[in-house]
Amino acid sequence: MGMLGRMTAPAFGGEVSEYYQRYRRGYPPAVGEALTAAFTLTSEDVVLDLGCGTGQLTRVLAPRVGAVLGMDPEPAMLGQARKAGSPPNVSWLLGADSDVGALSPALGAGRLGAVTVAQALHWMDHARLFAAVRPLLRPGGGVAVVTNGEPLWLQDAAWSVALREVVSSYLGTPLHSTCGTDETSQTRYADALSAAGYAVAAQVVAYDATLSVEEIVGGLFRP
Repeated sequence: MGMLGRMTAPAFGGEVSEYYQRYRRGYPPAVGEALTAAFTLTSEDVVLDLGCGTGQLTRVLAPRVGAVLGMDPEPAMLGQARKAGSPPNVSWLLGADSDVGALSPALGAGRLGAVTVAQALHWMDHARLFAAVRPLLRPGGGVAVVTNGEPLWLQDAAWSVALREVVSSYLGTPLHSTCGTDETSQTRYADALSAAGYAVAAQVVAYDATLSVEEIVGGLFRP
């Protein structure tokens, strides 16, 4: 887990959303526990999981709070999220980071315990988002920028190096996208949070995940 633009929705429709649901790495319970502790979340809280995709983090948060709003700009992603099963306290909303301000009339000021953005902030106008959500947060609430390890092609392993070389050769260009997990991006997000008036902290939840060849290949069919 990492530190406490409008998303380009067309790239995430069709088969891409199916690959997200099948192959995107999920989050262990310890991530939900860390977020619960960081923002003192209770059964009275509502959490907004922005850029939720097919709901990997949304479902981890659901048992720990009163309600979770999973929000994403791609209808196909939300369709896959619904097919995968929705806990009774989860609602799926169609919208991007630029639509967050529209939630205020429905939620009211100071209603959210937290806003989580899991491996999606690099698609957003993060500085504008951090400012926009502040009025929606209750005292002690905040924004969680959650990452889930480096991309498959940047892992510290021989198979990852081979994967990067093969895909780079196929694409005809070096494959170096970090999806916002690199230190420079994380520092930029931290600085923007601080500038928006948040107290900034970082926490790491370490875990190992075994991936099959199918999961590695499937993970490449996501932007």
